[in-house]
Amino acid sequence: MNKKYNFFLVSDSTGETLDRIFLAIKAQFRNMEFSIQHFSFIRTSAQTAQLMEQCKKTANPIILYTLVESSTSNFIKNESKSLNIPCFGVLDHLIPQFENLFSEKATRRPSGQHELNTEYYKKIEAIQYTLAHDDGQQLESMIDADVILLGVSRTSKTPTSIYLAEKGFKTGNIPLVSHHEVPDFIFKSKALLVGLYIDPDRLVDIRKTRMNLLNDKQQDYANIDFIKDEVNKSKKMFTTKKIPTIDVTRKSVEETAAAIVKMYEIKKTDD
Repeated sequence: MNKKYNFFLVSDSTGETLDRIFLAIKAQFRNMEFSIQHFSFIRTSAQTAQLMEQCKKTANPIILYTLVESSTSNFIKNESKSLNIPCFGVLDHLIPQFENLFSEKATRRPSGQHELNTEYYKKIEAIQYTLAHDDGQQLESMIDADVILLGVSRTSKTPTSIYLAEKGFKTGNIPLVSHHEVPDFIFKSKALLVGLYIDPDRLVDIRKTRMNLLNDKQQDYANIDFIKDEVNKSKKMFTTKKIPTIDVTRKSVEETAAAIVKMYEIKKTDD
């Protein structure tokens, strides 16, 4: 029987960075049994003491932390060492090295990445824009988007749009539906247009699952011949309009979004 590990993800902010790092670690160890406890906004000695008490009571604890305030991180490191608890500071080696590189002391200010600055408000604006231009809404103002995604139903247009919005890209998406033409002015937009397509057999499974969840009785929606025709027509349109494409069959939303960001950067350079 595999040993079960109990991870304590400790942050002086929201803990988003640690969540992503843990996902990357977990992906490399598929047989690992684990549980997670989140300790966010840890900034006082009372909080760190409470954390360590919890670790003492837990079997096989492992601490991962992103703490920039030295006294807090030092307390956890020293306590962990005395208790023989594996403890890893994600930023401990990076910040001193960058201090040397830039010849400047780090601010060591918790939640510094969440400052209400121009970049933050740009992200909020992008999210609001993207939600308002989801699923073909407000086509007239979609020409102001940074990115416009096109694809048949269930090609991950909406989640990819939202992910891009959180990166600061104003994103619209348009479903390709039979007997509904995409307005010509969309193809003349300065936005990056990207076509998303998927393997028809995989799309059948996805649509059948959705139909079962919604108790939807549409006959054509999950019909393989209908779907093949839909996908082929979408790919033909992408080719005719010279729209770059991404096959999302085996891609996560994060991978699709990363590819789109790269396309956007290339387009911006070319423009």
